[in-house]
Amino acid sequence: MDTIALSNAEIRILADCPDAYWDILSPDALDFIAMLHQRFAPAIERRLADRTWRRAEIRAGKLPDFRPETQAIRDADWRIAPLPEDLKDRRVEITGPVTRKMIVNALNSGAKVFMADFEDATAPHWANMIEGQINLRDAVRRKIDFNDPTTGKAYRLNDKTATLLVRPRGLHLPENHILIDGKPACGPLVDFGLYFFHNARALIAAGTGPYFYLPKLESHLEARLWNDIFIVAQDTLRLPRGTIKATVLIEHILAAFEMDEILYELRDHSAGLNCGRWDYIFSIIKTLGHDPARVLPDRGLVTMTSRPLRSYSLLLIRTCHRRGAPAMGGMAAQIPIRDDETANRAALDKVRADKEREAKDGHDGTWVAHPGLVGLAQEQFDLHMPGPNQLGNLREDVAITREDLLAVPEGAITEAGMRLNLNVGLLYIEAWLAGNGCVPLYNLMEDAATAEISRTQLWQWLRHGAKRDDGRIIDRAMFDRMLDEEVAKIRAGRKDGSTLLDEAARLLREGVLPPTCPEFLTLPAYQSVVDAGG
Repeated sequence: MDTIALSNAEIRILADCPDAYWDILSPDALDFIAMLHQRFAPAIERRLADRTWRRAEIRAGKLPDFRPETQAIRDADWRIAPLPEDLKDRRVEITGPVTRKMIVNALNSGAKVFMADFEDATAPHWANMIEGQINLRDAVRRKIDFNDPTTGKAYRLNDKTATLLVRPRGLHLPENHILIDGKPACGPLVDFGLYFFHNARALIAAGTGPYFYLPKLESHLEARLWNDIFIVAQDTLRLPRGTIKATVLIEHILAAFEMDEILYELRDHSAGLNCGRWDYIFSIIKTLGHDPARVLPDRGLVTMTSRPLRSYSLLLIRTCHRRGAPAMGGMAAQIPIRDDETANRAALDKVRADKEREAKDGHDGTWVAHPGLVGLAQEQFDLHMPGPNQLGNLREDVAITREDLLAVPEGAITEAGMRLNLNVGLLYIEAWLAGNGCVPLYNLMEDAATAEISRTQLWQWLRHGAKRDDGRIIDRAMFDRMLDEEVAKIRAGRKDGSTLLDEAARLLREGVLPPTCPEFLTLPAYQSVVDAGG
């Protein structure tokens, strides 16, 4: 543990710091983080309190709607600031954790953009977060490489690489390894602040800029908070306002009712909006799941062609293009299946259809989770989007109502769906506790968002005693029995015992059983990691 006395704050580092970490955790960088924390931690707490208040309102019967007090913003004629050149064509974006190998592969993948993810794809172990900053510092300066000790393969950057964007943690997540004036630092301020402090000038010198993705916003007031953070950060480093550009992930159903307002608050710093489809499904369940009339079917049936999700996607396109902002499509979580050509062809056909829909609807680009899908996604956007984007496609034919956004997808709940949620939840949480936030399971790349869908679906089905398609009612006895069976099945398939599987089962159980849906699985899981010294 190290205590560092700065000009206006005391910082304590509650973790081991090898020598290389201190280049990132320099006194000037920590002073910058402390300044951001002191200025904005109280506002973050207020915004999180707003979330609790909104949730209580909804549980009391006040369903989400477009805000009457911001009608003037929705009606007015305004546009975001002009986009920089390297954010005008974003037809394929690849995302992944901030590991060294992933960064090199993603930057070399042929995608237009790589989103380096400190959030859902990275388990927030201390080493992951600080070494991720080291990796990005080296990538920005084109000094990053990786030699795989298993295969002996050497990874180096190509001459032409993807534009780099960074996703910090959500506003709700702390960084418990850094105390500022005796309190845990705000995780997003640590991630944003360290990256911006060390790299903003180098990025500008390289002809690009400090670009970000902002996760899990629920209101335009949270967008206003981020805009304030950007202004202070730029002023402190004496950079022009508007240097920072940020794309907001619309991955919460409440944010879907405030897309105009979110763009407006960030208009000088905006790089558009993105359909964060997996977190969006998660948000529907935890926000509206107390209502027995809103029980969702198996996860695999809640697709982007269902009424609520297609409505949200089309509304995002119309809203963005009216404001001159990119409208980014959602993630293809599939990964190539190397040992089964038939299954691989079926998976690729799903990806192709998904990307064709997005391109034809008017999205300006899309996400993939694996380098092997970059070419397929680009093929569809090249075919249907010959220009750099589709900002001129205003989609004035689209008219989305509150009822469209709040519609309930149709479909059955099955035993197979229950077992998949249990199995994926267990395996993902176990991997997350071990330090891996991006986990290939059953030919899909799972991250925290998809694990949250698994967990909250189980919560909702149990909470309402949902009926499966075989006529059986989901109750506590069924849940306990099936959870035990899935744990035993996982153990039986291994030669070595896992020390983390029991902890994963405990965390999953505690995320499913309460009468009110716990907000995030990652909060108690993070405390478990910290308690274990991770």
